Amino acid sequence: MSLLSWTLLLCAAFLAGAVNSVAGGGTLLTFPTLLSAGISPIVANATSTVALVPGSLGAFFGYGDERKAAQEELLTLGLPSVVGGVLGALLVMRLGDRSFARLVPFLLYGATALFLVQPLVKRALERRTTKLPRFALPLFQLLVATYGGFFGAGIGILMLAAMGIVLAGASIHRLNAFKNLAAATINGVAAITFALSHRVLWPVAGAMAVAALLGGFLGAGIAKRLGERIVRGFVVCVGIAIATYMLVRR
Repeated sequence: MSLLSWTLLLCAAFLAGAVNSVAGGGTLLTFPTLLSAGISPIVANATSTVALVPGSLGAFFGYGDERKAAQEELLTLGLPSVVGGVLGALLVMRLGDRSFARLVPFLLYGATALFLVQPLVKRALERRTTKLPRFALPLFQLLVATYGGFFGAGIGILMLAAMGIVLAGASIHRLNAFKNLAAATINGVAAITFALSHRVLWPVAGAMAVAALLGGFLGAGIAKRLGERIVRGFVVCVGIAIATYMLVRR
């Protein structure tokens, strides 16, 4: 790859780390940038997944007391996250680059829409008074994890919505700790599946992982000063623009 491609990839990963620390949606920045560098869709998806795993794990360990409570949910969320993450990764590889490429614009539109409604879901969770049976959570988590292993963008808001309904009364911070633990698990097992199938560009994934970690650590302050609304608006605009461009190009 050219120096320009490397620069764009590292900048996208840095921004993704900063955005994920405030609002989520980093995949909407890293995945299209990998595609623009001439990387095939499935390899780009796999490499983006690997690159962003450390950020999810780091976010989980940053929650302190909420982290301890989330660890108690490991069995509830862990098994369906592992099974779904592997199934989704196997499914996208089975689909093949050509078919996956046809789905990419619509996946980006869907992920952008989920990202856009995230504040509404958060406010609804804060007002929740009813909850569903406990067994509903692992069933829904299996579906979300399968989608997460397949593509991944937007799984955070899906998990927040499900956990908020089932675990009524839990604070939003505790739910975020749950979400980050499950996201790290889903992306981690999907990354292992992709790696075993030789679909990861390791030099690129490693460099982007470092940039994403730096972005989460250094860029979070800037992102917080800008405010979640501006950060969210930026990511939504990028997601819509890239999805539209890819749809027209196709």
